[in-house]
Amino acid sequence: MLDSSRSAKSSERSTSAEYAPLSATQSNQHPATIAEATEPKDKEASISLPQDNAPVPESFVSRITRRRTVHTDATNATHDTSGDGDRRRDSSRWSNMRRVVSTLMVPDKKVGEAPTVSQSIRAIVCASYLNILLVFIPISWAFHFAFPTTNPNRDTLVFVFSFLAIIPLAKLLGFATEELSLRVGQTLAGLLNATLGNAVELIVAIIALAHCQIRIVQASLVGSILSNLLLVLGMCFFAGGIKYSEQGFGASASQVNASLLTVSVIAVLLPAAFHFSSGLSQTLETRAILSVSRGTSILLLIIYGAYLLFQLWSHAEIFQDDHSDVFRSTKYARKKKNLMVPGTRVTSEPAAMEGAEENATVGDEEAGSVESEVEMPTLNIYVTIGLLVVVTVLVAVTAEWLVDSIQGLVDRGGVSEEFVGVILLPIVGNAAEHVTAVTVSVKDKLNLSLSVAAGSSLQIAMFVIPFIVTLGWIMDKPMTLLFDPYESIVLFFSVLIVNYALQDGKSNWMEGFLLMVLYVILALTFWFYPGTDTSVAQCS
Repeated sequence: MLDSSRSAKSSERSTSAEYAPLSATQSNQHPATIAEATEPKDKEASISLPQDNAPVPESFVSRITRRRTVHTDATNATHDTSGDGDRRRDSSRWSNMRRVVSTLMVPDKKVGEAPTVSQSIRAIVCASYLNILLVFIPISWAFHFAFPTTNPNRDTLVFVFSFLAIIPLAKLLGFATEELSLRVGQTLAGLLNATLGNAVELIVAIIALAHCQIRIVQASLVGSILSNLLLVLGMCFFAGGIKYSEQGFGASASQVNASLLTVSVIAVLLPAAFHFSSGLSQTLETRAILSVSRGTSILLLIIYGAYLLFQLWSHAEIFQDDHSDVFRSTKYARKKKNLMVPGTRVTSEPAAMEGAEENATVGDEEAGSVESEVEMPTLNIYVTIGLLVVVTVLVAVTAEWLVDSIQGLVDRGGVSEEFVGVILLPIVGNAAEHVTAVTVSVKDKLNLSLSVAAGSSLQIAMFVIPFIVTLGWIMDKPMTLLFDPYESIVLFFSVLIVNYALQDGKSNWMEGFLLMVLYVILALTFWFYPGTDTSVAQCS
């Protein structure tokens, strides 16, 4: 009984304490503190529900706002970064475009004031002593129209006078090309010299193709490559080597040209190898060789387009004179009299090195003077373009009479068709670029000489020959890449020798002399070589 009464009293005291009124100390506290003090002891079992008018804690609002702000800033930063990247890429593209355009169109040296029209015409008349041969233009035309076809001497006279008439025309074409090259960059100048220098060969080849003279077309194109690689390049090395002990040029650009020439020669040799090893019937072999030649020609044109992109766009710097792999040209060291007594020894090292220092500084002084000079044009730009148009028309008409008289000249004897095609016609066609290349090589611009000589050979092999084959396909002419076997072998060894001459990036007069003598040897053999008919079908 006592225990039960004690437990009842303790329970009553706890209940009264729980529901007792607040003390004075508690009544002065903050309502939140009071609520915290009056809430149930078992907090884990209680569930707190949000009140409608309860204020949201400030830390929670700040946290949400901060997260949204950070997310927005990150998004804007991403957009800004991508926009800056696009702008940088666009700026880089425009910068590359400006660099390429500047390389192509801006000349290396400052161009002076252009002369007047009357001064330009006077300069054309006095451009060269070869202009005296211009009188043969009307003479060749007169012989072509006045003499009857039954005259036995008609073709010989027309060929001789047309041959002489094209030489000054080719010189004027080169003169106009050189004037135009002054106003553009070095790379584009070399391309213009090679392109317009091959205009005569291209015109002669098209006219001969229209006359179904396939052998003349093939022989003249092979002869043009040989003439540029051996005769023109050899004379450039020789003429420059007379003034300079060694001349340097871009080894990288030369190796690219040599590799492309090798590819083109392989493309010419493959149809011949197919012809001698196929064992097919005449009809099947003709169809196969035509298909192979036309397909290969299209691929060569694509390669030439890629080469232009390589030369003018992506790697234009390796074709410049200031590229890192271009060797400095050196002049001949001046020999001084030896005033020392025989048997004495040289003890002064500066005196021994004086000649070497003089040899090294000559090139630097001359390079500085060349860079500071101003190129003065000889012709007005409008006169230059007009001269190019007029000369091209005269070359086309005169070449028509020249090609038309070849067969009669060969039939009368005294000269073979191979010699006319491989030796005579290329000399006429290469006269312009021949003079241009030799002239600039003496001025220590061997890179420009190589772009004219080797670049012209490359353009004939990679562009003119495939273009003529494709044009023959359009005109329904059986023009193929099946060249004369002897011509193909000579072409292969000539390219091989030129590759050896270009691999060190330097030249001297001895290398040029060897190339020229080799060309004379080939000319001697073609004088006696009768030629082989490699036509696969009848041309009509």
